[in-house]
Amino acid sequence: MLDFLAIGDTTIDAFIRLKDAKVHCRINDEDCELCVRFGDKVPYESVEVVPAVGNAAKAAVSVARLGLKSALRAYVGDDENGKTCLDSLEKDGVDTSLVVIDKSNKTNYHYVLSYEAERTILIKHERYPYSFPALKEEPKWIYLSSMSEGEDAKKYHAEIAHYLVEHPSVKFAFQPGTFQMKIPVEEIRDLYKRAEVFFCNKEEAQRILKTDESDIKKLLSAVRALGPATAVITDGRNGAYLMSGSGAWFAPMYPDPAPPSNRTGAGDATASTTVAYMLLGIPPQEALLRGLINAMSVVQKVGAQRGLLSAPEIDGWYAKRPADFKSSPI
Repeated sequence: MLDFLAIGDTTIDAFIRLKDAKVHCRINDEDCELCVRFGDKVPYESVEVVPAVGNAAKAAVSVARLGLKSALRAYVGDDENGKTCLDSLEKDGVDTSLVVIDKSNKTNYHYVLSYEAERTILIKHERYPYSFPALKEEPKWIYLSSMSEGEDAKKYHAEIAHYLVEHPSVKFAFQPGTFQMKIPVEEIRDLYKRAEVFFCNKEEAQRILKTDESDIKKLLSAVRALGPATAVITDGRNGAYLMSGSGAWFAPMYPDPAPPSNRTGAGDATASTTVAYMLLGIPPQEALLRGLINAMSVVQKVGAQRGLLSAPEIDGWYAKRPADFKSSPI
């Protein structure tokens, strides 16, 4: 039996580290823009290509490194990039038997513009002929995240929702991607209602809820009102917040042991690791702490997977945690 089935797109990320750029922000360091000279040759410091990333693929790798049986349902092109992605996933112990090689499309390829510790991602999702796989056994958890938009994607979401309704013992985690957040909640209400746990950041919560509300507890309550049993909202360097039927908690970031290299993948590491430890029977607010430890490690490396930890490594960091690294009721 699979412990964890991640569903969503995978991609290759080309990390381009800029050195000749500026960041312009409005008041309070919000609404920031990455700026380079227009119509000019802009030097960059380095480029590094990382295969088999994307929210769902990163989650599958994260869970596999924790020692659980993890699989990915994704689509790749019949090209060298697709083969590279499959090879990378298999090296990390991810079951790729449900990955589809689509001869009519290319493998997704994104560009990550890195400047200081932050990143801006240029994305293009190929439109694949999505369909839900024929599963021989129920996975313990299904984890749904980013994929492309379009009619095939809409049908795919309906198929996933139908499977979850027909298999009530399968737990479901939802971490929506860019295009999924554009889908009106009413159109995928069954997915929200079936979610055991839902993940997004503060800005994404506001986007989904169509509000400028900034009070985290109100945002958490509003997300839970859509259906999820547990809602998690991350707020960058301010930490993460969780609300379930048992109450609401705040968890701080784990202190960086060194200045972050790149923050790509921190949210995915937090979400997937939290789900993995929930699967292992840890209460959500305690599982979240393990997720934040993995996020700390991820931002120390370029690429969203290189810093992902094993379970013993997470236990080691947890054992030497600062006194204030704990879940506190809010």
